[in-house]
Amino acid sequence: MTDPDGHAPPAFDIERYLNIRSAYGASLSPNGTLAFLMDTTGVPQVWTLESPGAWPDQHTFYDERVTFVSWSPEREEFVFGMDEGGNERQQLFRLTPGTGEIRGLTAMPDAKHRWGGWSHDGERIAFTSNRREESVFDVYVQGRDERGADARLVCEGDGWLTLGGWSPDDTRLIVNEAYSNFDQDVSVLDVDSGERRHLTPHDGTVRHLSASWGPDGENVYLVTDAGDADTLYLARIDVETGALSPVTVEGDVDTPENRNSPDGDWEVDGVAIDHDSHRLVCSRNVDGYTELTVGELTAPGRLDPLPTPDLPRGTAGGVSFDSDGDRFALSASAAATNTNVSVVDVKTGETERWTKAATAGIPRDTFVAPELVHYPTFDGREIPAYFSVPDVAGQVPVIVDIHGGPESQRRPSFSATKQYFINHGYAVFEPNVRGSSGYGKAYGHLDDVEKRMDSVKDIESAVDWLCDHPAVDPDRVVALGGSYGGFMVLAALAEYPDRWAAGIDIVGIANFVTFLENTGDWRRKLREAEYGSLEDDREFLESISPSNNIDRIAAPLFVLHGKNDPRVPVSEAHQIVEEAREQGVPVRELVFEDEGHGFSKLDNRIEAYRAIVDFLDEHV
Repeated sequence: MTDPDGHAPPAFDIERYLNIRSAYGASLSPNGTLAFLMDTTGVPQVWTLESPGAWPDQHTFYDERVTFVSWSPEREEFVFGMDEGGNERQQLFRLTPGTGEIRGLTAMPDAKHRWGGWSHDGERIAFTSNRREESVFDVYVQGRDERGADARLVCEGDGWLTLGGWSPDDTRLIVNEAYSNFDQDVSVLDVDSGERRHLTPHDGTVRHLSASWGPDGENVYLVTDAGDADTLYLARIDVETGALSPVTVEGDVDTPENRNSPDGDWEVDGVAIDHDSHRLVCSRNVDGYTELTVGELTAPGRLDPLPTPDLPRGTAGGVSFDSDGDRFALSASAAATNTNVSVVDVKTGETERWTKAATAGIPRDTFVAPELVHYPTFDGREIPAYFSVPDVAGQVPVIVDIHGGPESQRRPSFSATKQYFINHGYAVFEPNVRGSSGYGKAYGHLDDVEKRMDSVKDIESAVDWLCDHPAVDPDRVVALGGSYGGFMVLAALAEYPDRWAAGIDIVGIANFVTFLENTGDWRRKLREAEYGSLEDDREFLESISPSNNIDRIAAPLFVLHGKNDPRVPVSEAHQIVEEAREQGVPVRELVFEDEGHGFSKLDNRIEAYRAIVDFLDEHV
């Protein structure tokens, strides 16, 4: 890209790009004040705004990241969450903005606490926690003024439990139980008696996600692929009978927002409901892009559409209604637009951006949006990917950036590091290989257990496609990925050693057996459902683990990790680095003492990506 005089834009360094800010995680107070998270200080903290574009007030001042904020429905106070050093053992705090007083609610730093919401009267909170036993989550209810030891254990769990909020009369909670990322159940829990009633009996794997109470408390709304559907659709469950049925969206059946059926082409991936106004917002994932439907529940299971919000083409979510349901706030991002919070007028669809997260002085018109492409792979499937190419002459190096999960999805949201690489002459290719979410149940299961390496074959096909592209230098192809994406980097380097100029593994899995043995107890069963079990699949897991195939890797390798990582232990980094060195592979290791599964602190991100830039400069 050049200016009208033909001059190239200034090439800012990586530190400048990492100072691009994000505002997200919106929550509206009873009087309309917006609370949100913003990383202006280098880590996300709580800020508030009284009106769009006003100067925001900062309310938390920690060196650690704040993970969420949620206003009380009745008072000017909010709950926020925070862990320590990336250990994911989130604690809950209540803050009163008028006085600045902060009260610790949980104070049990060895346990995880997963927020479950305020009661409608603002007197109680609910959460799940593994404080009783590390491998399971129980349901707790606690008064707003009580401390951790005072929380009442309402229901003992036997696995991964989260909450979907309080019923309109504050007598019940929705309980979600996950067996894998493609298999969940929903129950209703009586808060007084502790009785838990199962709403979603099923055989095989069925997704039941984003469960929310209907306005009358007699129905639960959720997204599901029940009934042999491949994609998620919006449905309701009659709490009394357990009957499940798709939600009927009134109006023109040919519009995308009305394709709510078990035969839909794209997945509905979230729902939010305001009980008093009966208004509902749901989001559809259309090839990675978010399409919102706003409507009013005029009868159980019937949605009358309201105007569609005017948002940039990208991703959006995290809906928070105001006290009367006339407005809602949400976070919105696009590939060339950093994340900010907007407020939507429900009746008109008019959308106004409230936050002004800065771009660190980098002109917004220098940001590049990707092209959505599809490339053929070994079995004839077409794999979706986002491809961003710098506007420069000649062939350029390309970074194949592989997402984690694996049940995740690369979507067209903003990435400061991606914009840096594009601005500095790299193309960036982001594939959604088999196993990615967003494309239906069948696609998500294509990499399960013994089919794991088929997803790595999709990466080889991506490199074939890229090497035939006229903009790409086939001798300068880089693999980069984090978490499961780190495994994909290591596996691709081992399986196809001649295709790569370099590899960058961030908090990645080196050996599935040692990973499963050492990951957090609360995660092991969920991960075995995807990767295979230590008891039944150990030999296979060893055979595909990159640490056991290190002799095949030839490309220079950079391994980065957080010492406190509870998901992929730092021992995974140490073992792959040690074995690579023994094989004579050029390898570098960088471990951060105060980080977990990824890098949340600005200074650490700057150090990490400066080192990555230096590594690429040396080898690519």
